[in-house]
Amino acid sequence: MGITREFVALPSASAPRSGVGGHPCQGVYHRPEGREPRTALIATHYNIDFSEHYLASYIAERGMGFLGWNTRFRGAEPYFLADLALADIDVGVRWLRDQGVDCVVLLGNSGGGSLMATYQAQATAPNLVPEYSRRGLHPAIEDLAGGDLYVSIVAHTGRAEVLTNWMDPSVTDENDPLSVDPALDPFGADRQPPFDDEFIATYRSAQRARNERITAWCKNELDRLAAAGHRERLFVVPRLWADLRMLDGSIDPSQRTVPGCYLGDPRRANYGIFGVGTVSSLRTWLSMWSLADSQCSTDQAQHIDLPAIVIDADADTGIFSSDTAKIVNALRGRPGAPDVPAHSISGDHYLTEPAGARAEAADLIADWVRTHTG
Repeated sequence: MGITREFVALPSASAPRSGVGGHPCQGVYHRPEGREPRTALIATHYNIDFSEHYLASYIAERGMGFLGWNTRFRGAEPYFLADLALADIDVGVRWLRDQGVDCVVLLGNSGGGSLMATYQAQATAPNLVPEYSRRGLHPAIEDLAGGDLYVSIVAHTGRAEVLTNWMDPSVTDENDPLSVDPALDPFGADRQPPFDDEFIATYRSAQRARNERITAWCKNELDRLAAAGHRERLFVVPRLWADLRMLDGSIDPSQRTVPGCYLGDPRRANYGIFGVGTVSSLRTWLSMWSLADSQCSTDQAQHIDLPAIVIDADADTGIFSSDTAKIVNALRGRPGAPDVPAHSISGDHYLTEPAGARAEAADLIADWVRTHTG
């Protein structure tokens, strides 16, 4: 089956086309050649370019549309704000409706899982509140179109929680990437996996404490800047590849490579400059990374009133079985919610291996969607 790919570029309710010509919302619509499907998926991430998502062609080959959609924050993670991202997602959903799509399927992949859940929750039962910064929420999110079905695939529970689970709590000075508290250092020469329960508990508590310290600093810094007549600044968060599960395969056991993370060797990655959350504005930290303040999480699942399915990958080195269980439990715990099927695929985070993993995922999604569309 041939596939037609159409570039889509549109303004947002709060961001017009730029002077240089680019639109804030951009993506690629994949559909079967010669057809205008009545069912289409839309996938969006906090900052990763999803326009050529790895499942797009597979879904189009199965007779459905797939809009790989980007908000204004593609490639601009340090500036993310949840309400503006939701407004941009809504532009893509409404565009699909305008193309004659009757059933819009929200595909929540990786970080997009919590983002798309937050979008649908806001469409169903608006619950976002302004951040500490006292910046008002954009009125566009008061009337979101919403989707018809929700798919969680290889998704985590929210960026605040995943970053906290990954961060190295042995950092003693946020301005010194080499500062280490030996009692919490997971890479210390005298500390080898498997880690004992006491160390794991202490480590997890210290991770949350580090997140909370950064949140408190952000709020104080916003106040300090405001007193001087300024609004915002960027800052760096070092050492964010130190989830104990990346080093110890006995914690949340799976088929993943251990030691390992998305960048390969966790120790090397942890002391490097690449990764999620490394650079952030103060408001972005509160909107996306703060455990106390971020509103983009699996907790939003309780407000989703859509049929849902959950799919994970058993060799993922950054999302683990307990993460998937939280998503499944949140969706199944909704009052009056229909059954939520859960499936595990043999594969890595991007389903690049083994051969056929992506086709298997596409079959699972397409078959499930058809049971809800006739």
